[in-house]
Amino acid sequence: MHVFVYFTMFILISSVILASTSILSSVRTERNDLPIVGILAQELRRPPPHKTSYIAASYVKFLESAGARVVPITVNQTLEQYTTLFNSLNGILYPGGGANLTSSGYQRAAKVFYDLALEANSKGDYFPVWGTCLGFEELTYLTSGKLLLSRTNTSGIALPLNFTPDSTQGKMFQGFPADLLKALASEPLTENSHKWSISVESHNSNEELKKFYRILTTNMDGELEFVSTMEAYDFPIYATQWHPEKNAFEWTRPYIPHSPSAIKTTFYMADFFVNEARKSFHRFASQEEERRALIYNFNPDYSGIDNSAFEQKYYF
Repeated sequence: MHVFVYFTMFILISSVILASTSILSSVRTERNDLPIVGILAQELRRPPPHKTSYIAASYVKFLESAGARVVPITVNQTLEQYTTLFNSLNGILYPGGGANLTSSGYQRAAKVFYDLALEANSKGDYFPVWGTCLGFEELTYLTSGKLLLSRTNTSGIALPLNFTPDSTQGKMFQGFPADLLKALASEPLTENSHKWSISVESHNSNEELKKFYRILTTNMDGELEFVSTMEAYDFPIYATQWHPEKNAFEWTRPYIPHSPSAIKTTFYMADFFVNEARKSFHRFASQEEERRALIYNFNPDYSGIDNSAFEQKYYF
């Protein structure tokens, strides 16, 4: 009798444990809490010895602040290498800087990941893409196949955002508190460091851009209204012409805002994109391969001392 009772209790306890494990497993598969995001490097105009490309450390900190790890994606790798990285990462960030939008290593790598992202997302394999400044401009070229930029007086200025009616339909700002949205609309919290922009007119007159991207915010340079924030209608592709990472992590220029609302903007933007990366379940083939790829294998240099626009850079 005692044996039967103990056996029955064992079966019941085992069933509870198995059910609990099943529930926990289903919860885990809904979200990837170990996201790894790639950041695209770009060529150096005046490279130091044995270095060919760089990534500003502020982009790394931006993603790390929201709980992601980072892998640098260096230029001039093979299609096979980029494809392997794509299948290992949970998202990619195209940073700002200065690279040719049509014929650079930055552009070639960006196109490979853009094409792979479109293909994967079309099949239900979630993979988010983010573009900042140069990355924003690169995305407009990759989507339209044309250079549609207009010259604007927007190099070194902080601006408030002009939210469009469509901004309430987009995903990017949905998690922002009301007071921060109000501050973004009324205070100069977004730092701009670009000489070229996509005008609202150019966006709306180009069928590919108009069908692909929802305009969330615009800005004026005094004469021209340009797109400052956009996201794709049907894909997890997001872009800002302004620099959300600079507010919290760059200090070399006086026009970068550092107010409490500006810092919150950095972290809410990072939190949004990293949460998008948590929806991706790509992974490295092995833990050793993952460790070798992480940016922890590199040390950033203090470049602010040389009057660089960036406090720190990673060189590759």
